[in-house]
Amino acid sequence: MTRDEMLPTDEHNTRLLDSVHPVDWTNPEPRGTYNLVILGGGTAGLITAAVAASMGARTALVERGLMGGDCLNVGCVPSKALIRGARGQAQLDWLAAEGLADAAGGVRVHFPAVMERLRRIRAGIAPHDSAARYRDEFGVDVYLGHGTFSAPTAITVTGDDGSTRALHFSRAVIATGARSTAPPIPGLETTPHLTNESVFSLTERPDSLVVLGGGPIGCELAQSFALLGTRVELVEMAPRVLPREDADGAAVVQEALTAAGVRLHLQATVDHVSGDGSTDGGSSGVEVHFTAAAGDRHTVTGERLLVAIGRSPNVEGLGLDAAGIRTHTRGIPVDDHLRTSNRRVFVAGDAATPYQFTHIAEATAAIVVQNALFLPTARVSRLTVPWATYTAPEVAHVGLSERDAADQGVAVDVYRHAMSAVDRARIDGDTEGFVKILTRRGSSRIVGATIVASRAGEMIAGIVLAMQNGLGIDKLAGVIHPYPTLSEAVRRAAAGYLRGRLTPRTKRILGWWFRHRR
Repeated sequence: MTRDEMLPTDEHNTRLLDSVHPVDWTNPEPRGTYNLVILGGGTAGLITAAVAASMGARTALVERGLMGGDCLNVGCVPSKALIRGARGQAQLDWLAAEGLADAAGGVRVHFPAVMERLRRIRAGIAPHDSAARYRDEFGVDVYLGHGTFSAPTAITVTGDDGSTRALHFSRAVIATGARSTAPPIPGLETTPHLTNESVFSLTERPDSLVVLGGGPIGCELAQSFALLGTRVELVEMAPRVLPREDADGAAVVQEALTAAGVRLHLQATVDHVSGDGSTDGGSSGVEVHFTAAAGDRHTVTGERLLVAIGRSPNVEGLGLDAAGIRTHTRGIPVDDHLRTSNRRVFVAGDAATPYQFTHIAEATAAIVVQNALFLPTARVSRLTVPWATYTAPEVAHVGLSERDAADQGVAVDVYRHAMSAVDRARIDGDTEGFVKILTRRGSSRIVGATIVASRAGEMIAGIVLAMQNGLGIDKLAGVIHPYPTLSEAVRRAAAGYLRGRLTPRTKRILGWWFRHRR
């Protein structure tokens, strides 16, 4: 995203842009050969630059758009601010349903205020990712402009003012991230539509919204808009939402979406879309025409269209051929050390891995710092990768699901505990969901887990720690949790492993022991 695309033009976005792409920025003169030059100022690039410069490496960072990348500007920060507003409305509705608040008048969260708060919070966080901070605090040479490889060990930066700088390096990192891309749907190119990069520019709530895609972004935004009062139609090609998630977890989210008022159209193949995005003069805004599984055709209409499918790595226009860097249809191939075919150039973040999450961008940044500046000993295959979808309830996952295990021929034991049996969940009124932990058949070794709960993203960390350090499920069963907390469900699920070890033979032995102890 560029400065001109950051809308609306208000005091909050002005403060944001003054941090992440100031108009009066002057690119520095290069300081000889750099230990490390980084293309991209998103999470991966920022972490790489900060760590490398803090250790004394001469470091340059090049950003053509907005410092902070997707996470700050059009991803994690604004999406979670929108979700918080939607959850506020859900809490008001719950209080009224429980008879704990006066439902007369139907108190509603004000959508323009939600979006104004979103912009204010984003602007408040922006100085942490600012060009000035990385220059003044970390000593990074920050170049705002477009960087392209001009040789295997050189990058040319063209600044906003048209000036050029030649940066020579010992090592370089491509951390240019990924972007939303329109899927090849007839009519989409000429039909106005929102993406995760433009939806947060809204200042007024649309009366109706059609969402294409039932993945994490589609589900989060569909539920949020529905809770805030928008009529939402969600169209998904797969038989269920969140097709990459544990099937049981996806089923809980699917029920929650329906309860929020989202109309689901599953196993739907979009034939074409049309409309001008206008509701003036009786226009329906946009129309989405799709074919259902049974072969019958349907049309759904909405004031606005949100496309929540399709992302591509930002690797075009980088001059990769000049650097001897091979590419393929999915981006840039790398080895387990995140090296490209040019062994002096590494890739971090969304351009390097299918796990396009901020926390994985940070983890890959640590790998490339180690491998680029020191011995190449860090490997991406050693990462234990969790992720979370921030619907209500949330879905958090790490390792294998039951389907993954079956596909890979891994025999597993499954230990599960329902959130409805957790006292804190019952107190809070958030009883949907469960904790599910998978171990290798007959072993305590954890191979995967799924948590569906109101704070699943927080709860998964203990299981990730256990997997990362080779701790068995029995160790989770021995952890004492404060009472009452949601995370107690993790211990109770793990305790199922201990109960399973109490075999009939073991019980007979214990019975003999206790009889002789009376």
